[in-house]
Amino acid sequence: MRKERRDAVRITELDGLHTILPYVMPSRAAAEVSMQEVFDITDLNAYMQRRNEGEGTNLKLFHAICTAVAKTVYWRPKLNIFISGNRFWQRKDIILAFIVKRKFEDTSEESLMFLKVKPDMTLDTISRKILGEVHELRENSGKNDIGDMINIFAKIPHFLLRIIFKILHLLEYCGRMPKAFADGDTNYASVLLSNLGSIKCGSVYHHLNDYGTNSVVATIGTTHKALKWGDDGMEHLRDVVDIQVTLDERIADGFYFARSLKLISYLLEHPEELEKPIAEELPAGAIEALGGKL
Repeated sequence: MRKERRDAVRITELDGLHTILPYVMPSRAAAEVSMQEVFDITDLNAYMQRRNEGEGTNLKLFHAICTAVAKTVYWRPKLNIFISGNRFWQRKDIILAFIVKRKFEDTSEESLMFLKVKPDMTLDTISRKILGEVHELRENSGKNDIGDMINIFAKIPHFLLRIIFKILHLLEYCGRMPKAFADGDTNYASVLLSNLGSIKCGSVYHHLNDYGTNSVVATIGTTHKALKWGDDGMEHLRDVVDIQVTLDERIADGFYFARSLKLISYLLEHPEELEKPIAEELPAGAIEALGGKL
């Protein structure tokens, strides 16, 4: 088995448990675990309102969550691991994926959007990138290469489709999936985010797929008010958002996942940290929130 593939490097130093896990639980969908967290976004909302009104920016909650997730995956690299061919692989890039409806209508088409995260990206650059891409998708009669490919596949007789997808699964198992099939497919993203709050829907459980390499899916619900305990020992009415995350439990343990959610929470509660580049060292407060170390 090769030690490197186009999109990842093989992890060879594993303990006994993780070495056999892909054989004990060969299916990603069967190894998933779901976690839901309520994030306090009161200070984030105030921060975005201040900047949008004072600087003319167009910051959105989704942009902030994408930035916090990107920064967390950068500093918590096990979240960017996937299992393929019964081997563990460390992805070379951080890729966020989400689905954009061209119009808020039942019959409206959906387009796939991808954000390849660079170390120097900030909330502002990510916000402009997302806004620009979404605008282009909605204004453009919009070619979507992977969508066009899916439409072509849909016209192929079913018995041939079964053969084609058996071949594709075999290619993925061997780490030789063609770039044309993987690029533009949300099943090959580090994290797939579904912004259900944009359609006034709560966060829900979303399964993982055995096809591809995606190990993390997050659904973002609507914002609402909730009572939360403050440092003064009193309850306060705060703005919150529910996010449900589904992960492949084979890539890390529950402790690692829980601490990763704490980092996202810290970043959303300290929005000024999102102004800094993804790769900039985390502040002492964030390290403390993680229990004193990364």
